[in-house]
Amino acid sequence: MPAAIPTQVLHTATPRAIATGNPELAPGGWKSLPVVPTMSPEAVDIFQNGLVLGNNPQAFSKVGDGEVATSWFLTMYDLDPSHFDLVPHGYLEPVIEYYAGSFEHVGVAAHAGFSTTLILDPLQAANDICEVEESPLECELRRHRPSFTIISLGTNQVWTPDVFAVELRQMVEICIARGVVPILVTKGDNLEGDHSINAIIADVAREYEIPLWNFWLALQPLPNRGLQADGEHLTWAENDFDDPVVMAHAWPVRNLTALQVLHGLVTQLELY
Repeated sequence: MPAAIPTQVLHTATPRAIATGNPELAPGGWKSLPVVPTMSPEAVDIFQNGLVLGNNPQAFSKVGDGEVATSWFLTMYDLDPSHFDLVPHGYLEPVIEYYAGSFEHVGVAAHAGFSTTLILDPLQAANDICEVEESPLECELRRHRPSFTIISLGTNQVWTPDVFAVELRQMVEICIARGVVPILVTKGDNLEGDHSINAIIADVAREYEIPLWNFWLALQPLPNRGLQADGEHLTWAENDFDDPVVMAHAWPVRNLTALQVLHGLVTQLELY
């Protein structure tokens, strides 16, 4: 069952930099961060504040580029169970039931080719459903009312890391102001050559004490680290989580670890 809605706001719902007590990561330190994160007290406060603001505890949004907009990402969990095989991960069935409807949902803030710049640009919002001057991110949060949002970006901005860093922080603050817990995701590729984008993603998660899904780490044991020959796109296979041959590909690992992340966060909040 959903958690009881608190009777008062736990912190102000305005964008701000968080004075985190977490120490700065050493160079490359993000590589050893866990795949499945934990909920910090700050993240719990954001979540509870979102309930006061009217967010749906049983909804999450997908925000980002083609790796979240594609029908290959999570949508199968809203389809017939024949589209995936959870064995031996039956413990994840409750989170599929809990977030029913969100897995297949692709809002206006997820699209192939999207970047932080485009997601913050009102000109990219859908005129028929979004308000004037509302960015795709703001429109998605208003319409879907999620409690969590998975933010997966960076591949399209490997040559503009400074812009990416500034705008990712803006996106995080928009989410926080609306009581939505951002789940930041490290990317699988290293097109920039020095992993600087993933370092930025991890650092922003540390600064704001929000969850980091270290997807990059989950890919490291896979052949070619889960990447196709172009070094960018993920290798594909169906979602049979009990087949070792299948699980040597990146997409089933992405879909399984995403579910594990959602399950871990919801379990820590004792929502079911």
